[in-house]
Amino acid sequence: MWYFRHINKIRPSLNLKSLARFNHVQVKESIKRLQISKVLIANRGEIACRVMRTAKKLGIRTVAVYSDADKHAMHVEMADEAYHIGPAPSAQSYLNAAKILDIAKKSNSHAIHPGYGFLSENVEFCEKCTKEGVIFIGPPPSAIRDMGIKSTSKAIMSSAGVPIVRGYHGEDQSIERLQAEAQKVGFPLMIKAVRGGGGKGMRIAMTEEEFLPQLESAKRESLKSFGDDNMLLEQYITDPRHVEVQVFADMHGNVVHLFERDCSVQRRHQKIIEEAPAPGLSENTRKAIGEAAVRAARAVGYVGAGTVEFILHRVTHEFHFMEMNTRLQVEHPITEMITGTDLVEWQLRVAGGEPLPLTQEEVVRRGHAVECRIYAEEPSAGFLPRAGTLHRLRQPAPEDNVRIETGVREGQEVSVHYDPMIAKLVVWGRDRNEALAKTRAKLSEYQVAGLETNVNFLLRLSGATAFVSGDVHTAFIPQHEAELFPASDQRLANQRSIHAALGFLLNSQRNNSITPNWKGISVESASWRPNYQLRKTIPLKFEDKDLKVTIEYETAPNSYRVQVNDGEWQQIEATLRDTELGLRLITRIGDRTSNVGLLTYEDQVHVYDENGQTVHYIPRPKYQAGSEEDVAISQNSACSPTPGVMERILVAKGDKVVKGQPLFVVIAMKMEYVVRSPRDGVVANVAAVKQGDAVGKGAQIVLLEDAS
Repeated sequence: MWYFRHINKIRPSLNLKSLARFNHVQVKESIKRLQISKVLIANRGEIACRVMRTAKKLGIRTVAVYSDADKHAMHVEMADEAYHIGPAPSAQSYLNAAKILDIAKKSNSHAIHPGYGFLSENVEFCEKCTKEGVIFIGPPPSAIRDMGIKSTSKAIMSSAGVPIVRGYHGEDQSIERLQAEAQKVGFPLMIKAVRGGGGKGMRIAMTEEEFLPQLESAKRESLKSFGDDNMLLEQYITDPRHVEVQVFADMHGNVVHLFERDCSVQRRHQKIIEEAPAPGLSENTRKAIGEAAVRAARAVGYVGAGTVEFILHRVTHEFHFMEMNTRLQVEHPITEMITGTDLVEWQLRVAGGEPLPLTQEEVVRRGHAVECRIYAEEPSAGFLPRAGTLHRLRQPAPEDNVRIETGVREGQEVSVHYDPMIAKLVVWGRDRNEALAKTRAKLSEYQVAGLETNVNFLLRLSGATAFVSGDVHTAFIPQHEAELFPASDQRLANQRSIHAALGFLLNSQRNNSITPNWKGISVESASWRPNYQLRKTIPLKFEDKDLKVTIEYETAPNSYRVQVNDGEWQQIEATLRDTELGLRLITRIGDRTSNVGLLTYEDQVHVYDENGQTVHYIPRPKYQAGSEEDVAISQNSACSPTPGVMERILVAKGDKVVKGQPLFVVIAMKMEYVVRSPRDGVVANVAAVKQGDAVGKGAQIVLLEDAS
């Protein structure tokens, strides 16, 4: 950013849009190298930690900022200095541009690295940094502004010879004009918010009859999310691939691409697994898409790290410009793995006026890399995010070809106020098959307890037949639902239930902690002794099914008879051991020996085996199977589907409602959840919560009664 201030002093009449055409010989002569010796990271979590690691490697001191929710966070502990910036909600902390700039000046930071999200693509913040003499580690404001408005970006790309999807990007936003243009483009049709992102303000109209309702819905969401309800229309390409190209530019007119990434497999229009390079592309297509991305970067006078995103036809591999992200991407590590680069180091050096370290010819692609995003979420419940304490977080050990990017530790909380990502697992292999095999092996090493994660889902996804063959596209998850969400294997369920029950009892025996408080457990002795014949019946909840595990203690050491429901009795030997990997349960059934990880705490037993992580709940009395009265209450109440913050309540006591009518809205981890009425009725009661209050998962907000 110093570069743009300096050029404008030399040539006052030169505006930022003309920089791309400025004589680069004159530019080179006017650039002075800057020494960035201290950088403030205006972000949190794993990206803040990621930037700090590279900064420390370069001898650059780091400054962290943190909210109330992050005062004990990893990025705070890693920084040389840390400053409090406000309450947990991001609008009052990580989005407080004025406070962050004040801290940058107070700490004598030469530069601000925005990471991704929050202020990373905020034009006003970028301009304020320039005005205050602080280097913004990112592109010029003009590039952020032009690429942030989809209609403007499409026009620029079209002029630069970058293929764009056929559609309407005009300023006339009257309903009549949009409807006329929709008929010209044809159906199915994509409706997009001009300032959209993250899937917000995006709708698909499959037919002309669907157009107006979908347009109105997109406008409402866009106005709420971005303060702008202008729309663009595009031809909808059914089940395309999402391929993006990493580009990098310096202040000397050099622009390179670092090959492409495939990010096609998504949920809720958000990426979940990425790989580089994109599978199945010809070298001609790779070359063409890379060159198009470089043209795009040059067209906006780009500087720094950016990503040009394309829609790619599944069969023909014809590609069209979708958007440009004017920042570092979450998935940048896979590009680093296949090119042997450190893109954060490039960012810091380019921001200081240095030229790119490599020419296009010197950027070499090697092997294949895969990134899995480990989220606190429940895939079987529509990927609803989850918040809570990480009672256990065991991750694979980093290796030369395995990176673990994280910003949390065991014992810390995943907050409702921020993104639910726990970590990124990044793996490199000599080819795609090796990279995927290693990915599955490393995923199976994860042990997370305290809240649901998508680890098991990622294991199934990375081993799914179509995914392994490279047949990836944006509708992959719904099209392969049967394989990705398989019906429960009863034999495996029984086996895991046995492990959970034995593990709980053996650990209780060792800790002398069995008490009559556990409903359904008959206790004949306060301690476990071999000369006692004990019978324990333990109700377990496994994958939404109640299982009864009955255990009889035999007179032989470590020997048990176990029955699941009314099945056959099995003779089992079981022992518990402390190892470097934590508590392990060793069982022998016949000639088969199993060695599984085990964690017990509060009312939960977690079993970790070679197939991944499984959570069993041993219910306390309040979690026991409900009565008919309990069922009736559930049909008459609307509860929060996830821990979050109340956004607004849409009804009041006495209101008549119909089935499907919105009752209240909860915000959790940057997502909005509209909770609707389960039936027709009258609002009998509304919980005493107001906007901004925290609500727990399952918290009853609205109670209904019959209209009579």
